[in-house]
Amino acid sequence: MISQVPDRALAVAGELRPAVLRLARELRRETEQFGVTSRQATLLWLVRSRPGASLSDLAAEEGISTPALSAHADRLVRLGLLERRRSEADRRRVGLELTDDGARVLRSVRERRTAWLASRLATLRPTDLAAVERALPGLLELTAQESE
Repeated sequence: MISQVPDRALAVAGELRPAVLRLARELRRETEQFGVTSRQATLLWLVRSRPGASLSDLAAEEGISTPALSAHADRLVRLGLLERRRSEADRRRVGLELTDDGARVLRSVRERRTAWLASRLATLRPTDLAAVERALPGLLELTAQESE
């Protein structure tokens, strides 16, 4: 497959990958300040956007096993950030709901990550910041391709 990728794309990928990995690592560190992992913060976000979704639905959406996601959910329930609720329509179905504390943690994680990234972006020269801004549509397109 790599032989079918144009040389220019390979060169850009080779330089972009380490930068993206370093940014992701730093953003994970910012998340962990709140006692949750990045995966758990993602789970909080998913539950907020899909209240009442089951573990199996969320695991399928994230592309991980239900038992793996269940372990994260169990920890978040113990922390009081999520709660399990039985469906009124189907008592066999249990969905996840974000608690008020979970919403606060999620908001704090998002604000801290954004503040950290903004502080780093603010150190760039104006021309470099403008270049990052111009690259956003393409980067967003890359992430949209992954979720399709």
